[in-house]
Amino acid sequence: MSRTRTALLAAMALVAGATGTAFAVDPDGAGVAAVPCTVDYKIQNQWSTGFTAAVTITNNSAAKSSWSLKWSYAGDQKVTSGWNAKLSQSGAAVTAANETYNAQLATGGSVSFGFQGSYSGSNAVPATFTLDGVTCNVDDGGPGGPTDPPDPGGPSNRVNNPYEGAKVYVNPEWSANAAAEPGGSRVAGQPTGVWLDRIAAINGAGGKMGLRAHLDEALRQKGSGELVVQFVIYNLPGRDCSALASNGELKADEIGRYKTDYIDPIKAILADPKYASLRIVTTVEIDSLPNLVTNTGSRPTAVPQCDVMKANGNYVKGVGYALNKLGDVPNVYNYVDAGHHGWIGWDDNFGPTATIMKEAATAEGATVNDVHGFITNTANYSALKENNFTINDTVAGKSVRESKWVDWNRYLDELSYAQAFRNQLVSAGFNSNIGMLIDTSRNGWGGAARPTGPGATTSVDTYVDGGRYDRRFNAGNWCNQSGAGLGERPRTAPAAGIDAYVWMKPPGESDGSSKAIPNDEGKGFDRMCDPSYTGNPRNNNNMSGALPDAPVSGHWFSAQFRQLMQNAYPPLS
Repeated sequence: MSRTRTALLAAMALVAGATGTAFAVDPDGAGVAAVPCTVDYKIQNQWSTGFTAAVTITNNSAAKSSWSLKWSYAGDQKVTSGWNAKLSQSGAAVTAANETYNAQLATGGSVSFGFQGSYSGSNAVPATFTLDGVTCNVDDGGPGGPTDPPDPGGPSNRVNNPYEGAKVYVNPEWSANAAAEPGGSRVAGQPTGVWLDRIAAINGAGGKMGLRAHLDEALRQKGSGELVVQFVIYNLPGRDCSALASNGELKADEIGRYKTDYIDPIKAILADPKYASLRIVTTVEIDSLPNLVTNTGSRPTAVPQCDVMKANGNYVKGVGYALNKLGDVPNVYNYVDAGHHGWIGWDDNFGPTATIMKEAATAEGATVNDVHGFITNTANYSALKENNFTINDTVAGKSVRESKWVDWNRYLDELSYAQAFRNQLVSAGFNSNIGMLIDTSRNGWGGAARPTGPGATTSVDTYVDGGRYDRRFNAGNWCNQSGAGLGERPRTAPAAGIDAYVWMKPPGESDGSSKAIPNDEGKGFDRMCDPSYTGNPRNNNNMSGALPDAPVSGHWFSAQFRQLMQNAYPPLS
């Protein structure tokens, strides 16, 4: 069954859709009638004897310091386990009460929990829910009256994995750049993400296609089958607080412009019924939320601008607003950026990052049901799978974790990190069957330098350095990395918990200029893109490893693309 399919309640006057809508529409225009609470009960997965469900409560009454939701089943459904609520059952009656950490429920606030259950025969959705004794999903007799219609958006028909059974959109502009390079025709037909990295990109800037043009072309490519089209939503205020190369056009305090001039126009276009047959995947604001954990406060990696963004809350507000608005569109699948193992894989980063993502996913009217999944390694270079050693290996009396390369990280590669972080996100309160994407556009690390086995066992460092595929000086290096290659080609459901390998970062588009280049895109010069740079605490003061003569971020970098093809793994034929 659909991960986010909303079951319509037979007697309800309002459906709390994918965004936890809290108000019914007054058909006479006389006003808006608030329902005291809404309950969004979604069956996520169902098999012959069991199911999982996600429940989101939105409180439209006075703020609560504790809460208790009750419903009864018409069949023999039994709750067997749950998370983020204390669940009990007596006969057909079920009670879900708050945990200590989610007891507060503000006016207009939402809380989500989930559970697994068993059943036989039918598995009907409960007809009535009460929150602290008050019936939800029915208006309170206010100005709208008891006959307010359901949310016009209706239930979402999202599929569990949008990539299954679907082609993926090939950006004709990227494809033309790739095909123009020697040997580029071998990959020019691969699907890549389309980056909306400034307001002007929505309508098209510098002769490039705008959002509608891409969607129209996607309809053409779709034909009679299913098609996924991938967009990167990337224009937060104070964007990329720790990296100058990808700073954006909006200043730290311009959250209003972000909402009205960027997200709202994107939402309006995506919601055009003309595009309802497309599966639209959005990668929401890469390189943002983890900065609030790793690059703030007293940490040696702290950056003043990241402290500003943590204090003003505009990363959390911006991501929440984007998830809320884009999640309103029934055929949009939101995937939130989750960094990469070389950033988040340490104990003091791992849990707190999942927590800040839950905070953003429940800000500005969003709920966890607006999040279809997460994406790791976007525009990065972390190897998909290191096969020549494991995190549990010991060499010369030392754990692999003690090597200079691993540096006490718990993860060696993106696949192990993505699968583990998915579990952490579920523990933090996200739906239990969220899917993960991994960007494999530039993490192949093939070519002559690719090791064929473990390194020498002289020391833990020779063992790791001799066997690792990832040839960067440090896993914190991110700009136009020398020696990188194309990774796994995009494909669907390649591993447990992974919806797809994707090329969200179009190979051959620069990460940043290797020297200062004036531009009207708000993009600065970052020394991490300078081949002569000797580093900072965020890469343990290593050389940057960047290629020379690079253009501004997002612009075509021919030398990089040729290197990526040369070092592709699996190799290009």
